[in-house]
Amino acid sequence: MKRRLALLVLALTLAACGKREEPAAAPSAPPAPKTTLNVLATSDLKDIEPLAAQIEAATGVAVKFRFGGTMESTQEVLSGSQADAAWFANAKYLLSDAAGQGRVKLQEKIMLSPMAVGVSESDAARYGWNKPDAKLTWADITKAAKRGELRYALSNPATSNQGFMALLGVVAAAGGKGEALTAADVDRQAISDFLTGYKIVGDNSTYLAEQFTKLQGTRANAFINYESWLLTLNASGKLREKLHLIYPFEGVTTADYPFMLLNDARRADYQKVVEYLKGDAAQLWLARQTLRRPMKAELAAQVADILPPRGFQVELPFSPDRQLADGLIDAYLNEFRKPIASTFVLDTSGSMQGQRREQLVEAIHYLAGADVSLTGRVAKLTNREKLWFLPFSDRPREPVLFEIPSGSPVRKGVAPQADTDAKKAELQRVRDAADNLRMAGGTALYDAVLAALNHMLEQRKLKPDYQYSVVAFTDGKNTVGRNLDAFKQAYEQLPEDVRGIPVFMVLYGDAAEGDLKQLVSITGGKVFDARKTPLYAVFKDIRSYQ
Repeated sequence: MKRRLALLVLALTLAACGKREEPAAAPSAPPAPKTTLNVLATSDLKDIEPLAAQIEAATGVAVKFRFGGTMESTQEVLSGSQADAAWFANAKYLLSDAAGQGRVKLQEKIMLSPMAVGVSESDAARYGWNKPDAKLTWADITKAAKRGELRYALSNPATSNQGFMALLGVVAAAGGKGEALTAADVDRQAISDFLTGYKIVGDNSTYLAEQFTKLQGTRANAFINYESWLLTLNASGKLREKLHLIYPFEGVTTADYPFMLLNDARRADYQKVVEYLKGDAAQLWLARQTLRRPMKAELAAQVADILPPRGFQVELPFSPDRQLADGLIDAYLNEFRKPIASTFVLDTSGSMQGQRREQLVEAIHYLAGADVSLTGRVAKLTNREKLWFLPFSDRPREPVLFEIPSGSPVRKGVAPQADTDAKKAELQRVRDAADNLRMAGGTALYDAVLAALNHMLEQRKLKPDYQYSVVAFTDGKNTVGRNLDAFKQAYEQLPEDVRGIPVFMVLYGDAAEGDLKQLVSITGGKVFDARKTPLYAVFKDIRSYQ
């Protein structure tokens, strides 16, 4: 028995010595960090934002969009944007010089939308523009505008791709030289005649669509934009009547929506996203959801039920002459557009003392020529412009006039002009007036806005050929004088002409956002939020709507 027990103990000991211990389970690896591609996109592409989730699901790359105006976004790319990629409707202006070409490492065209002139169906029928054999040209469009038959909404040609491309279409067709067109070849009369019909101004298609919907049949009967926007508006059910789309016969500019790589270190992620965007699923989603045309003919056939037959369309050539583009923008701002007349309603209450006052003064300095960037040049006070400062605190004070003189006469073509001595002196007056603003008292906001509107109405009787607006800035809630309801009652008593004077409100500090939005909803304006954006940048944005 003892021997058996000894053998058993020995066997158990040997078994224990030969047994391997199982290694401890390795801790699970942390999930790989999400890869985010930061994309700078122009504001007309906001409707593609829902596609971001699908891109991430298919590629593992999260896409974060940040939207801005065309010129603002172009300036950011030229200045060395921190974005990884950019997505514009059209990058021809950006890529028309060496600096832009150097910033863009790769580009891929994603979808298509030609420029079109959308005319209210009744007017298209009245003038015979809807006949199957009608072959309207840009020259026809220009003549119709001059005769008053075409009264259109269009995004600002100085800040927005759609507006610039429409204006370029007019001068390219009138010049007849295609890609050889230069700044010296521009037909100045064609620009003047075309702009006669320009009735609704704005910086982006969303705002313009809202204004056109309100004013269709009264102030305007046409909307010039990319096809996708016009089709979307037709499908919205908001219009008084649908638009008949005209594609000028001698050629149109087509938005090809290039997706551009800016940060070469993100090339692999960029290529993953591009591969998905050019795939069938994304192309069909973009066509059905945004009414932009797929790049592949076989996919276009699958959405023929929602997109009109394109037929044969000539692509209007884009001149590589950068002087032409810059000269055209400068000529539009300072010579050809209807000159601006605006009243700046400036809050000088006690709460504006300190940093808020400094930011307001800085913003006015930028408008008066302190900013020499591309967007700063576009935002600067322009030739022939009339500007009034109307400071207010407990009550509105008397408006102070600044009048920017005309520039030197240009007889042929277009070209950027240097400021005259007279213009420099008046811009200095504006900066000096901003420096002398003093802050004290309460906030009679609605009394001040009403005073500005009455002032603009009186001025319009004297000078009906100006484009009038009111820009109101406040950092607090109304504390003195009329409240919002009393303002509404007073507004309703004003002449019908007041409907053509928008009020743009700058939201800042403790201002009541809901009240300001109500105010602009009845005055046809827009609220600009300066709580997270530098005030000078907001003031520059407002200029695009004037």
